[in-house]
Amino acid sequence: MIFENKLISGVFIKRYKRFFVDIEINNKIVVAHCPNTGSMFGLLEKGNKVWLSETNNPKRKLKYTLQIIETSSSKVGVNTHLTNKIVYNALTNNYIKEFKNVSIKSEVKFGKNTRFDFLISNKKQKSFIEVKNVTLLRRKGIGEFPDAVTSRGLKHIEELLKASKQGYEIYLLYVVQREDCKVFEIAKDLDPEYYQLLEKAVKKKLKVLCYDCKFSPKGIKLNRKIKFKI
Repeated sequence: MIFENKLISGVFIKRYKRFFVDIEINNKIVVAHCPNTGSMFGLLEKGNKVWLSETNNPKRKLKYTLQIIETSSSKVGVNTHLTNKIVYNALTNNYIKEFKNVSIKSEVKFGKNTRFDFLISNKKQKSFIEVKNVTLLRRKGIGEFPDAVTSRGLKHIEELLKASKQGYEIYLLYVVQREDCKVFEIAKDLDPEYYQLLEKAVKKKLKVLCYDCKFSPKGIKLNRKIKFKI
């Protein structure tokens, strides 16, 4: 996933009203859009280095968008709107070994009120993939999801199980937008209901994939598969 323009560095000051962050750039405070509605647990420390994109679109209320926060151990991608673009790039370039040389459709409707992120097809099988963005790290080397209670996440698991009954292969793909994780786990203390449902789904036909990301000045790409523990 390539950034349209070179990112601008700054210093994090504060987040408020969920969608706004104050950033210091060259001794000046600017207001940037925060494209992440999660808690962003452990990332919002005053003084953290951040990276912003800039737009010249006159229709945009805010000129800057928060893309990356640097912690003491890693760059962390916080723009959840980019996650599917990262995965699409990986699918089209055969970076994900489980899905090579397949046809790809995005935002595919299932049932009355559900859209899955991707429908992957080959001659033998059709598979739905639901993508989740991961930023949380509370213990060294261990990425976790979710960072808060997620009713939306519960619904996606339930709908994937319905799709399985109709003959689709079903996958949850956790994209860990960090470079410092070796293992991925479910944060069962933060959302025990999500953990319990996922545990049951894995015992049925749900397959879980976890990949971390590699950051560069040009963009973010899916990098290596990491171990999933439940």
